[in-house]
Amino acid sequence: MDEKEFSLLQEPWIMVMKPDSATEEVSLLDLFRRAPEFKELAGELPTQDVAVLRLLLAILHAVFGRYDPDGNHAPISSPGEASSGEALKRWKSLWEKGAFPMGIIEDYLRHHEDRFWLFHPERPFYQVALQELVSDSQCIEIKPSEKDIRYFIGDIAESGNKARLFSGRTQNEGISYSEAARWLLYTNSFDVAPVGRPAPGSIKGYGISWLSHLGLVWAKGSNVFETLMLNLVIATENGVWNGCDASWEQNIICDAENLKDTNPVFPQNPCSLLSMQFRRMQLIRDKERKRVTKLLLWSGQALDTKNAFLEQMTLWQKRKEDEAYVPKRHIESRQIWRDFSAILSSSPTGDPRPGVVKWIAWLKDNGILQIPFIKLNTAGVALDKKNATVMHVFTDGLYLNLSLFTALGENWVNRIINEISVTEKLVNQVGWLAENLARAAGEWDKEGLKNKKNAAKEQTYFRLDTPFRRWLERINPERDSMEETCNQWREQARRIVRALGKELVAQSGPQAFVGRVVMDKKKKEQRYTAPEAYNQFLIWTSAKKAL
Repeated sequence: MDEKEFSLLQEPWIMVMKPDSATEEVSLLDLFRRAPEFKELAGELPTQDVAVLRLLLAILHAVFGRYDPDGNHAPISSPGEASSGEALKRWKSLWEKGAFPMGIIEDYLRHHEDRFWLFHPERPFYQVALQELVSDSQCIEIKPSEKDIRYFIGDIAESGNKARLFSGRTQNEGISYSEAARWLLYTNSFDVAPVGRPAPGSIKGYGISWLSHLGLVWAKGSNVFETLMLNLVIATENGVWNGCDASWEQNIICDAENLKDTNPVFPQNPCSLLSMQFRRMQLIRDKERKRVTKLLLWSGQALDTKNAFLEQMTLWQKRKEDEAYVPKRHIESRQIWRDFSAILSSSPTGDPRPGVVKWIAWLKDNGILQIPFIKLNTAGVALDKKNATVMHVFTDGLYLNLSLFTALGENWVNRIINEISVTEKLVNQVGWLAENLARAAGEWDKEGLKNKKNAAKEQTYFRLDTPFRRWLERINPERDSMEETCNQWREQARRIVRALGKELVAQSGPQAFVGRVVMDKKKKEQRYTAPEAYNQFLIWTSAKKAL
Protein backbone atom coordinates (compact mmCIF):
# COMPACT_ATOMS: atom_id res chain seq x y z
CA MET A 1 0.00 0.00 0.00
CA ASP A 2 1.68 3.18 -1.17
CA GLU A 3 -0.34 5.82 0.68
CA LYS A 4 -2.52 6.31 3.74
CA GLU A 5 -6.26 6.44 3.22
CA PHE A 6 -9.40 6.19 5.37
CA SER A 7 -8.69 6.95 9.03
CA LEU A 8 -10.87 4.83 11.30
CA LEU A 9 -10.57 7.53 13.95
CA GLN A 10 -11.99 10.27 11.72
CA GLU A 11 -14.01 8.62 8.95
CA PRO A 12 -17.51 7.25 9.66
CA TRP A 13 -17.65 3.43 9.43
CA ILE A 14 -19.29 1.97 12.56
CA MET A 15 -23.03 1.43 12.10
CA VAL A 16 -25.17 2.46 15.08
CA MET A 17 -28.88 2.71 15.76
CA LYS A 18 -30.37 5.85 17.30
CA PRO A 19 -33.37 5.89 19.66
CA ASP A 20 -35.74 6.55 16.73
CA SER A 21 -34.39 3.35 15.06
CA ALA A 22 -32.62 5.31 12.33
CA THR A 23 -29.07 4.14 11.58
CA GLU A 24 -25.92 6.19 11.19
CA GLU A 25 -22.25 5.59 10.40
CA VAL A 26 -19.83 7.12 12.89
CA SER A 27 -16.07 7.18 13.38
CA LEU A 28 -14.29 5.56 16.31
CA LEU A 29 -13.88 8.88 18.10
CA ASP A 30 -17.51 9.84 17.50
CA LEU A 31 -18.66 6.44 18.76
CA PHE A 32 -16.98 6.96 22.12
CA ARG A 33 -17.94 10.66 22.23
CA ARG A 34 -21.63 10.02 21.56
CA ALA A 35 -22.01 6.51 23.02
CA PRO A 36 -24.91 7.49 25.35
CA GLU A 37 -26.85 8.80 22.33
CA PHE A 38 -26.91 5.50 20.47
CA LYS A 39 -29.24 2.63 21.23
CA GLU A 40 -26.98 -0.15 19.90
CA LEU A 41 -24.51 -1.22 17.27
CA ALA A 42 -26.37 -1.96 14.04
CA GLY A 43 -24.14 -3.47 11.40
CA GLU A 44 -25.10 -5.94 8.69
CA LEU A 45 -25.01 -8.97 11.04
CA PRO A 46 -25.18 -9.45 14.83
CA THR A 47 -21.87 -11.29 14.66
CA GLN A 48 -20.34 -8.28 12.91
CA ASP A 49 -21.55 -6.13 15.80
CA VAL A 50 -19.80 -8.50 18.24
CA ALA A 51 -16.55 -8.11 16.32
CA VAL A 52 -16.85 -4.31 16.48
CA LEU A 53 -17.83 -4.48 20.17
CA ARG A 54 -14.68 -6.41 20.98
CA LEU A 55 -12.49 -3.83 19.23
CA LEU A 56 -14.14 -1.07 21.27
CA LEU A 57 -13.64 -3.05 24.49
CA ALA A 58 -9.96 -3.59 23.67
CA ILE A 59 -9.52 0.18 23.36
CA LEU A 60 -11.26 0.77 26.70
CA HIS A 61 -9.05 -1.85 28.36
CA ALA A 62 -5.98 -0.16 26.91
CA VAL A 63 -7.07 3.26 28.19
CA PHE A 64 -8.67 2.60 31.55
CA GLY A 65 -6.29 -0.18 32.47
CA ARG A 66 -3.66 2.60 32.59
CA TYR A 67 -5.52 5.80 33.44
CA ASP A 68 -8.19 6.71 35.94
CA PRO A 69 -11.27 8.64 34.73
CA ASP A 70 -9.59 11.95 35.60
CA GLY A 71 -6.68 11.23 33.27
CA ASN A 72 -4.09 10.34 35.90
CA HIS A 73 -1.63 7.60 34.96
CA ALA A 74 -2.43 4.78 37.41
CA PRO A 75 -2.13 1.28 35.87
CA ILE A 76 -4.46 -1.05 37.70
CA SER A 77 -2.21 -4.01 36.88
CA SER A 78 0.90 -2.59 38.54
CA PRO A 79 1.89 -4.51 41.70
CA GLY A 80 1.13 -2.58 44.84
CA GLU A 81 -0.66 0.24 43.04
CA ALA A 82 -4.11 -1.19 42.73
CA SER A 83 -6.28 -4.12 43.66
CA SER A 84 -9.51 -5.64 42.43
CA GLY A 85 -11.34 -3.31 44.81
CA GLU A 86 -9.67 -0.28 43.30
CA ALA A 87 -10.50 -1.57 39.82
CA LEU A 88 -14.15 -1.70 40.88
CA LYS A 89 -13.93 1.91 42.08
CA ARG A 90 -12.58 2.93 38.70
CA TRP A 91 -15.39 1.14 36.90
CA LYS A 92 -17.98 2.68 39.24
CA SER A 93 -16.62 6.17 38.62
CA LEU A 94 -16.94 5.68 34.86
CA TRP A 95 -20.44 4.20 35.16
CA GLU A 96 -21.69 7.09 37.29
CA LYS A 97 -20.39 9.64 34.78
CA GLY A 98 -22.77 8.16 32.19
CA ALA A 99 -20.34 9.03 29.40
CA PHE A 100 -16.72 8.41 28.53
CA PRO A 101 -14.09 11.04 29.43
CA MET A 102 -13.05 11.81 25.87
CA GLY A 103 -9.81 13.62 26.64
CA ILE A 104 -8.07 10.41 27.75
CA ILE A 105 -9.52 8.25 24.97
CA GLU A 106 -8.74 10.78 22.26
CA ASP A 107 -5.16 11.30 23.48
CA TYR A 108 -4.58 7.55 23.49
CA LEU A 109 -6.04 6.93 20.03
CA ARG A 110 -4.26 9.89 18.46
CA HIS A 111 -1.00 8.62 19.92
CA HIS A 112 -1.58 5.41 17.93
CA GLU A 113 -3.31 7.09 15.00
CA ASP A 114 -0.85 5.70 12.46
CA ARG A 115 -2.15 2.19 13.26
CA PHE A 116 -5.80 3.08 12.57
CA TRP A 117 -5.63 3.70 8.81
CA LEU A 118 -7.49 1.16 6.71
CA PHE A 119 -4.82 1.62 4.04
CA HIS A 120 -1.26 2.33 5.10
CA PRO A 121 2.12 1.60 3.48
CA GLU A 122 3.52 -0.10 6.59
CA ARG A 123 0.76 -0.82 9.12
CA PRO A 124 -2.72 -1.10 7.56
CA PHE A 125 -5.33 -1.68 10.26
CA TYR A 126 -5.79 -5.38 11.11
CA GLN A 127 -3.83 -6.33 7.97
CA VAL A 128 -0.33 -7.05 6.74
CA ALA A 129 1.53 -4.70 4.42
CA LEU A 130 2.24 -6.14 0.98
CA GLN A 131 5.36 -3.98 0.58
CA GLU A 132 6.66 -5.40 3.83
CA LEU A 133 6.19 -8.95 2.58
CA VAL A 134 7.83 -8.28 -0.78
CA SER A 135 10.87 -6.84 1.00
CA ASP A 136 11.38 -10.17 2.74
CA SER A 137 12.89 -12.65 0.28
CA GLN A 138 11.36 -15.58 2.20
CA CYS A 139 7.89 -14.10 2.00
CA ILE A 140 7.95 -13.86 -1.77
CA GLU A 141 7.60 -17.65 -1.82
CA ILE A 142 4.53 -17.60 0.44
CA LYS A 143 1.52 -17.16 -1.81
CA PRO A 144 -1.76 -15.61 -0.64
CA SER A 145 -5.18 -16.86 -1.62
CA GLU A 146 -6.91 -14.20 -3.68
CA LYS A 147 -10.55 -13.89 -2.69
CA ASP A 148 -13.28 -12.16 -4.61
CA ILE A 149 -14.94 -9.58 -2.39
CA ARG A 150 -18.16 -11.62 -2.17
CA TYR A 151 -16.32 -14.16 0.02
CA PHE A 152 -15.51 -11.32 2.40
CA ILE A 153 -19.09 -10.20 2.92
CA GLY A 154 -20.76 -12.24 5.63
CA ASP A 155 -24.36 -11.68 4.56
CA ILE A 156 -23.76 -13.06 1.04
CA ALA A 157 -20.73 -15.31 1.62
CA GLU A 158 -20.90 -18.40 -0.55
CA SER A 159 -18.82 -21.13 -2.09
CA GLY A 160 -17.74 -21.02 -5.72
CA ASN A 161 -20.12 -23.90 -6.47
CA LYS A 162 -23.31 -22.02 -5.63
CA ALA A 163 -25.31 -19.57 -7.66
CA ARG A 164 -25.70 -16.11 -6.16
CA LEU A 165 -29.31 -15.63 -5.16
CA PHE A 166 -31.20 -12.53 -4.01
CA SER A 167 -28.11 -10.32 -3.87
CA GLY A 168 -28.27 -6.74 -5.08
CA ARG A 169 -24.48 -6.61 -5.47
CA THR A 170 -22.67 -7.12 -8.73
CA GLN A 171 -19.44 -9.11 -8.84
CA ASN A 172 -17.17 -6.21 -9.83
CA GLU A 173 -18.94 -3.51 -7.87
CA GLY A 174 -16.80 -3.83 -4.73
CA ILE A 175 -17.77 -2.31 -1.40
CA SER A 176 -17.18 1.04 0.26
CA TYR A 177 -14.24 1.57 2.56
CA SER A 178 -16.55 1.93 5.55
CA GLU A 179 -18.31 -1.37 4.92
CA ALA A 180 -14.96 -3.05 4.21
CA ALA A 181 -13.71 -1.97 7.63
CA ARG A 182 -16.67 -3.70 9.29
CA TRP A 183 -16.25 -6.92 7.30
CA LEU A 184 -12.52 -6.84 8.01
CA LEU A 185 -13.27 -7.18 11.72
CA TYR A 186 -15.93 -9.80 11.03
CA THR A 187 -13.62 -11.95 8.89
CA ASN A 188 -10.84 -11.67 11.45
CA SER A 189 -13.25 -12.96 14.11
CA PHE A 190 -15.45 -15.51 12.31
CA ASP A 191 -13.54 -16.74 9.26
CA VAL A 192 -14.01 -20.39 8.28
CA ALA A 193 -11.26 -23.00 7.93
CA PRO A 194 -9.40 -23.44 4.63
CA VAL A 195 -10.15 -26.72 2.87
CA GLY A 196 -9.01 -28.52 -0.22
CA ARG A 197 -5.54 -29.06 -1.60
CA PRO A 198 -3.21 -26.16 -0.71
CA ALA A 199 -1.97 -24.09 -3.62
CA PRO A 200 1.81 -24.28 -4.11
CA GLY A 201 3.54 -22.00 -1.64
CA SER A 202 0.42 -21.16 0.38
CA ILE A 203 -0.23 -21.86 4.08
CA LYS A 204 -3.18 -24.02 5.03
CA GLY A 205 -4.56 -25.84 8.05
CA TYR A 206 -4.95 -22.96 10.49
CA GLY A 207 -8.58 -23.66 11.43
CA ILE A 208 -11.48 -21.31 12.07
CA SER A 209 -11.17 -17.89 13.69
CA TRP A 210 -11.46 -17.60 17.47
CA LEU A 211 -15.04 -16.37 17.76
CA SER A 212 -16.36 -19.24 15.64
CA HIS A 213 -15.35 -21.54 18.52
CA LEU A 214 -17.39 -19.65 21.09
CA GLY A 215 -20.92 -19.75 22.46
CA LEU A 216 -20.93 -15.96 22.59
CA VAL A 217 -22.66 -14.22 25.50
CA TRP A 218 -22.60 -10.51 26.27
CA ALA A 219 -24.67 -8.01 28.22
CA LYS A 220 -26.68 -5.30 26.51
CA GLY A 221 -27.48 -1.99 28.16
CA SER A 222 -30.00 0.69 27.28
CA ASN A 223 -27.41 2.45 25.10
CA VAL A 224 -23.96 1.84 23.64
CA PHE A 225 -22.21 3.40 26.63
CA GLU A 226 -23.94 0.98 29.02
CA THR A 227 -23.30 -2.01 26.74
CA LEU A 228 -19.59 -1.23 26.61
CA MET A 229 -19.37 -0.70 30.35
CA LEU A 230 -21.29 -3.87 31.25
CA ASN A 231 -18.85 -5.93 29.18
CA LEU A 232 -15.72 -4.11 30.34
CA VAL A 233 -14.42 -6.77 32.72
CA ILE A 234 -11.42 -4.88 34.08
CA ALA A 235 -10.77 -7.28 36.99
CA THR A 236 -11.95 -10.46 38.67
CA GLU A 237 -12.47 -11.39 42.30
CA ASN A 238 -9.11 -13.17 42.10
CA GLY A 239 -7.13 -10.17 40.95
CA VAL A 240 -6.43 -7.73 38.13
CA TRP A 241 -5.24 -8.51 34.62
CA ASN A 242 -1.62 -8.79 33.59
CA GLY A 243 -1.18 -5.48 31.77
CA CYS A 244 -2.39 -4.61 28.29
CA ASP A 245 -0.90 -5.56 24.96
CA ALA A 246 -3.20 -4.39 22.15
CA SER A 247 -2.30 -5.50 18.63
CA TRP A 248 -1.83 -1.90 17.43
CA GLU A 249 0.71 -1.30 20.22
CA GLN A 250 2.93 -4.15 19.03
CA ASN A 251 5.78 -3.70 16.57
CA ILE A 252 5.46 -7.09 14.89
CA ILE A 253 7.15 -7.49 11.54
CA CYS A 254 5.04 -9.84 9.44
CA ASP A 255 7.91 -11.87 8.04
CA ALA A 256 7.88 -15.46 6.82
CA GLU A 257 8.14 -16.95 10.31
CA ASN A 258 5.26 -14.81 11.51
CA LEU A 259 3.07 -15.94 8.62
CA LYS A 260 3.85 -19.58 9.38
CA ASP A 261 3.10 -19.24 13.10
CA THR A 262 -0.45 -20.61 13.06
CA ASN A 263 -0.54 -21.67 16.75
CA PRO A 264 0.65 -18.71 18.83
CA VAL A 265 1.02 -18.52 22.60
CA PHE A 266 -2.30 -17.72 24.24
CA PRO A 267 -2.69 -14.01 25.13
CA GLN A 268 -2.09 -13.00 28.74
CA ASN A 269 -4.68 -10.23 29.07
CA PRO A 270 -8.12 -9.36 27.65
CA CYS A 271 -6.73 -6.38 25.71
CA SER A 272 -4.50 -8.68 23.66
CA LEU A 273 -7.19 -11.33 23.14
CA LEU A 274 -9.90 -8.84 22.14
CA SER A 275 -7.65 -7.18 19.55
CA MET A 276 -5.83 -10.26 18.26
CA GLN A 277 -5.43 -10.63 14.48
CA PHE A 278 -6.58 -14.16 13.69
CA ARG A 279 -6.11 -13.69 9.95
CA ARG A 280 -3.12 -12.44 7.96
CA MET A 281 -4.83 -10.61 5.12
CA GLN A 282 -4.91 -7.43 3.07
CA LEU A 283 -7.67 -5.48 1.34
CA ILE A 284 -7.18 -4.54 -2.31
CA ARG A 285 -8.73 -1.21 -3.31
CA ASP A 286 -9.74 0.59 -6.43
CA LYS A 287 -8.41 4.08 -5.64
CA GLU A 288 -10.37 5.89 -8.32
CA ARG A 289 -13.74 4.50 -7.27
CA LYS A 290 -12.74 4.26 -3.58
CA ARG A 291 -14.00 0.71 -3.39
CA VAL A 292 -12.52 -2.50 -1.98
CA THR A 293 -12.61 -5.16 -4.68
CA LYS A 294 -10.53 -8.10 -3.44
CA LEU A 295 -8.98 -9.72 -0.40
CA LEU A 296 -5.58 -11.40 -0.12
CA LEU A 297 -5.37 -14.07 2.58
CA TRP A 298 -2.00 -15.54 3.61
CA SER A 299 -2.62 -17.47 6.82
CA GLY A 300 -4.35 -17.46 10.17
CA GLN A 301 -3.82 -18.08 13.85
CA ALA A 302 -5.73 -20.59 15.97
CA LEU A 303 -5.69 -20.56 19.77
CA ASP A 304 -5.98 -23.60 22.02
CA THR A 305 -9.49 -23.54 23.53
CA LYS A 306 -8.56 -25.71 26.54
CA ASN A 307 -9.30 -23.89 29.84
CA ALA A 308 -9.09 -20.56 28.00
CA PHE A 309 -10.80 -18.68 30.84
CA LEU A 310 -9.27 -15.37 29.80
CA GLU A 311 -12.18 -15.31 27.32
CA GLN A 312 -15.04 -13.55 29.10
CA MET A 313 -17.81 -13.88 26.49
CA THR A 314 -18.60 -17.58 26.09
CA LEU A 315 -20.43 -20.53 27.61
CA TRP A 316 -18.28 -23.44 28.85
CA GLN A 317 -18.53 -27.21 28.94
CA LYS A 318 -16.32 -30.00 30.26
CA ARG A 319 -14.63 -32.17 27.65
CA LYS A 320 -15.05 -35.87 28.41
CA GLU A 321 -11.67 -37.14 27.22
CA ASP A 322 -9.54 -34.97 29.51
CA GLU A 323 -12.10 -33.12 31.67
CA ALA A 324 -10.75 -29.80 30.43
CA TYR A 325 -13.16 -26.93 29.93
CA VAL A 326 -13.71 -25.68 26.39
CA PRO A 327 -16.15 -23.15 24.88
CA LYS A 328 -19.66 -24.48 24.39
CA ARG A 329 -21.08 -23.45 21.05
CA HIS A 330 -24.70 -22.46 20.71
CA ILE A 331 -27.04 -24.73 18.79
CA GLU A 332 -28.89 -22.72 16.18
CA SER A 333 -32.32 -24.25 16.90
CA ARG A 334 -31.95 -24.13 20.69
CA GLN A 335 -33.45 -21.16 22.53
CA ILE A 336 -31.15 -19.34 24.93
CA TRP A 337 -33.28 -20.16 27.98
CA ARG A 338 -32.67 -23.86 27.45
CA ASP A 339 -29.00 -23.15 28.28
CA PHE A 340 -29.99 -21.28 31.43
CA SER A 341 -27.85 -23.55 33.65
CA ALA A 342 -24.72 -22.91 31.55
CA ILE A 343 -25.33 -19.16 31.78
CA LEU A 344 -26.27 -18.60 35.42
CA SER A 345 -25.61 -21.71 37.50
CA SER A 346 -22.93 -21.10 40.14
CA SER A 347 -22.97 -24.69 41.42
CA PRO A 348 -19.47 -26.07 42.12
CA THR A 349 -20.45 -29.23 40.22
CA GLY A 350 -21.66 -27.35 37.15
CA ASP A 351 -19.80 -25.74 34.26
CA PRO A 352 -18.29 -22.29 34.90
CA ARG A 353 -20.44 -19.29 34.17
CA PRO A 354 -19.37 -16.89 31.40
CA GLY A 355 -16.92 -14.31 32.70
CA VAL A 356 -19.21 -11.39 31.86
CA VAL A 357 -22.01 -12.99 33.93
CA LYS A 358 -19.68 -13.41 36.92
CA TRP A 359 -18.58 -9.80 36.46
CA ILE A 360 -22.15 -8.48 36.53
CA ALA A 361 -22.91 -10.58 39.61
CA TRP A 362 -19.82 -9.14 41.31
CA LEU A 363 -20.89 -5.59 40.48
CA LYS A 364 -24.34 -6.27 41.93
CA ASP A 365 -22.96 -7.94 45.08
CA ASN A 366 -20.76 -4.90 45.70
CA GLY A 367 -23.70 -2.51 45.37
CA ILE A 368 -22.21 -0.87 42.27
CA LEU A 369 -24.77 -1.93 39.68
CA GLN A 370 -28.31 -0.93 40.63
CA ILE A 371 -30.30 -1.42 37.42
CA PRO A 372 -33.28 -3.81 37.78
CA PHE A 373 -32.83 -5.89 34.62
CA ILE A 374 -30.05 -7.17 32.42
CA LYS A 375 -30.41 -8.39 28.86
CA LEU A 376 -28.03 -11.16 27.87
CA ASN A 377 -27.46 -11.56 24.15
CA THR A 378 -26.07 -14.58 22.35
CA ALA A 379 -24.85 -15.02 18.79
CA GLY A 380 -23.06 -17.60 16.72
CA VAL A 381 -22.33 -19.04 13.32
CA ALA A 382 -23.49 -22.48 12.18
CA LEU A 383 -20.76 -24.10 10.07
CA ASP A 384 -20.84 -27.11 7.78
CA LYS A 385 -19.19 -30.39 8.84
CA LYS A 386 -15.82 -29.32 7.44
CA ASN A 387 -15.98 -25.88 9.12
CA ALA A 388 -15.48 -24.51 5.62
CA THR A 389 -18.75 -22.63 5.09
CA VAL A 390 -21.00 -20.47 7.25
CA MET A 391 -24.45 -21.99 6.86
CA HIS A 392 -26.34 -19.58 9.12
CA VAL A 393 -25.79 -16.69 11.50
CA PHE A 394 -28.12 -16.54 14.49
CA THR A 395 -28.76 -14.50 17.62
CA ASP A 396 -30.99 -14.54 20.69
CA GLY A 397 -31.54 -12.53 23.86
CA LEU A 398 -33.04 -12.89 27.32
CA TYR A 399 -34.09 -10.32 29.93
CA LEU A 400 -33.34 -11.29 33.54
CA ASN A 401 -33.81 -9.67 36.92
CA LEU A 402 -30.38 -8.62 38.14
CA SER A 403 -30.94 -10.32 41.51
CA LEU A 404 -30.78 -13.71 39.75
CA PHE A 405 -27.07 -13.10 39.16
CA THR A 406 -26.25 -12.85 42.86
CA ALA A 407 -26.12 -15.07 45.93
CA LEU A 408 -29.68 -13.96 46.71
CA GLY A 409 -30.89 -15.51 43.47
CA GLU A 410 -28.92 -18.77 43.75
CA ASN A 411 -31.87 -20.82 45.05
CA TRP A 412 -34.05 -19.29 42.37
CA VAL A 413 -31.57 -20.21 39.65
CA ASN A 414 -31.51 -23.83 40.82
CA ARG A 415 -35.30 -23.93 40.90
CA ILE A 416 -35.60 -22.38 37.42
CA ILE A 417 -33.16 -25.00 36.12
CA ASN A 418 -35.43 -27.65 37.62
CA GLU A 419 -38.49 -26.09 35.96
CA ILE A 420 -36.70 -26.15 32.61
CA SER A 421 -35.98 -29.85 33.19
CA VAL A 422 -39.67 -30.50 33.88
CA THR A 423 -40.56 -28.50 30.77
CA GLU A 424 -38.21 -30.64 28.68
CA LYS A 425 -39.92 -33.79 30.01
CA LEU A 426 -43.27 -32.40 28.89
CA VAL A 427 -41.84 -31.62 25.46
CA ASN A 428 -40.50 -35.17 25.19
CA GLN A 429 -44.00 -36.52 25.80
CA VAL A 430 -45.28 -34.54 22.80
CA GLY A 431 -42.51 -36.15 20.77
CA TRP A 432 -43.53 -39.64 21.90
CA LEU A 433 -47.18 -38.86 21.17
CA ALA A 434 -46.30 -37.76 17.62
CA GLU A 435 -44.29 -40.93 17.08
CA ASN A 436 -47.05 -43.21 18.39
CA LEU A 437 -49.66 -41.43 16.27
CA ALA A 438 -47.46 -41.95 13.23
CA ARG A 439 -47.17 -45.66 14.05
CA ALA A 440 -50.94 -45.89 14.46
CA ALA A 441 -51.36 -44.30 11.02
CA GLY A 442 -49.06 -46.86 9.40
CA GLU A 443 -45.68 -45.15 9.45
CA TRP A 444 -42.89 -47.59 10.32
CA ASP A 445 -39.78 -46.15 8.71
CA LYS A 446 -37.31 -45.27 11.49
CA GLU A 447 -36.16 -42.07 9.84
CA GLY A 448 -39.74 -40.98 9.18
CA LEU A 449 -40.73 -41.62 12.80
CA LYS A 450 -37.70 -39.73 14.06
CA ASN A 451 -38.52 -36.73 11.85
CA LYS A 452 -42.12 -36.59 13.08
CA LYS A 453 -40.98 -36.83 16.69
CA ASN A 454 -38.40 -34.07 16.31
CA ALA A 455 -40.79 -31.84 14.38
CA ALA A 456 -43.38 -32.14 17.15
CA LYS A 457 -40.80 -31.29 19.81
CA GLU A 458 -39.59 -28.30 17.83
CA GLN A 459 -43.17 -27.07 17.46
CA THR A 460 -43.67 -27.46 21.22
CA TYR A 461 -40.59 -25.43 22.08
CA PHE A 462 -41.78 -22.76 19.66
CA ARG A 463 -45.12 -22.49 21.49
CA LEU A 464 -43.45 -22.48 24.92
CA ASP A 465 -40.80 -19.95 23.96
CA THR A 466 -42.60 -16.61 24.36
CA PRO A 467 -44.61 -17.64 27.47
CA PHE A 468 -41.46 -18.91 29.20
CA ARG A 469 -39.51 -15.73 28.44
CA ARG A 470 -42.35 -13.59 29.81
CA TRP A 471 -42.55 -15.74 32.94
CA LEU A 472 -38.79 -15.54 33.46
CA GLU A 473 -38.67 -11.76 32.93
CA ARG A 474 -41.34 -11.22 35.61
CA ILE A 475 -39.44 -13.12 38.33
CA ASN A 476 -38.27 -10.88 41.16
CA PRO A 477 -36.37 -12.90 43.82
CA GLU A 478 -36.72 -10.05 46.33
CA ARG A 479 -40.50 -10.09 46.12
CA ASP A 480 -41.98 -13.28 44.71
CA SER A 481 -42.88 -16.61 46.30
CA MET A 482 -40.73 -19.27 44.66
CA GLU A 483 -43.25 -22.08 45.05
CA GLU A 484 -46.20 -20.09 43.77
CA THR A 485 -44.27 -18.60 40.84
CA CYS A 486 -42.88 -21.94 39.69
CA ASN A 487 -46.22 -23.71 40.04
CA GLN A 488 -47.77 -21.04 37.82
CA TRP A 489 -45.28 -21.81 35.07
CA ARG A 490 -45.68 -25.55 35.42
CA GLU A 491 -49.42 -25.34 34.99
CA GLN A 492 -49.10 -22.98 32.06
CA ALA A 493 -46.59 -25.31 30.40
CA ARG A 494 -48.90 -28.31 30.91
CA ARG A 495 -51.82 -26.42 29.33
CA ILE A 496 -49.74 -25.46 26.28
CA VAL A 497 -48.36 -28.98 25.86
CA ARG A 498 -51.72 -30.69 26.27
CA ALA A 499 -53.39 -28.29 23.83
CA LEU A 500 -50.79 -29.16 21.21
CA GLY A 501 -51.18 -32.87 21.95
CA LYS A 502 -54.91 -32.58 21.35
CA GLU A 503 -54.24 -30.88 18.02
CA LEU A 504 -51.87 -33.65 16.93
CA VAL A 505 -54.49 -36.28 17.69
CA ALA A 506 -57.14 -34.38 15.75
CA GLN A 507 -54.77 -34.13 12.76
CA SER A 508 -53.75 -37.79 12.82
CA GLY A 509 -56.66 -38.97 10.63
CA PRO A 510 -59.16 -41.86 10.79
CA GLN A 511 -56.52 -44.51 10.06
CA ALA A 512 -54.70 -43.63 13.28
CA PHE A 513 -57.93 -43.96 15.26
CA VAL A 514 -58.46 -47.46 13.87
CA GLY A 515 -54.81 -48.18 14.56
CA ARG A 516 -52.66 -51.17 13.75
CA VAL A 517 -51.15 -54.18 15.50
CA VAL A 518 -47.45 -55.05 15.10
CA MET A 519 -45.13 -57.64 16.58
CA ASP A 520 -42.35 -56.35 18.81
CA LYS A 521 -38.89 -57.89 19.18
CA LYS A 522 -40.21 -60.40 21.74
CA LYS A 523 -42.89 -61.62 19.31
CA LYS A 524 -45.63 -59.97 21.33
CA GLU A 525 -48.46 -58.04 19.78
CA GLN A 526 -48.23 -54.26 20.17
CA ARG A 527 -51.30 -52.20 19.38
CA TYR A 528 -51.06 -48.55 18.33
CA THR A 529 -54.17 -46.36 18.16
CA ALA A 530 -54.69 -42.62 18.49
CA PRO A 531 -56.96 -42.91 21.58
CA GLU A 532 -54.47 -45.15 23.41
CA ALA A 533 -51.55 -42.92 22.51
CA TYR A 534 -53.48 -39.87 23.74
CA ASN A 535 -54.44 -41.54 27.02
CA GLN A 536 -50.80 -42.39 27.70
CA PHE A 537 -49.86 -38.81 26.83
CA LEU A 538 -52.39 -37.44 29.35
CA ILE A 539 -51.05 -39.74 32.05
CA TRP A 540 -47.41 -38.77 31.48
CA THR A 541 -48.22 -35.06 31.34
CA SER A 542 -50.29 -35.10 34.51
CA ALA A 543 -49.13 -32.98 37.43
CA LYS A 544 -47.85 -36.04 39.30
CA LYS A 545 -45.95 -37.68 36.40
CA ALA A 546 -44.43 -34.46 35.07
CA LEU A 547 -42.53 -33.79 38.31
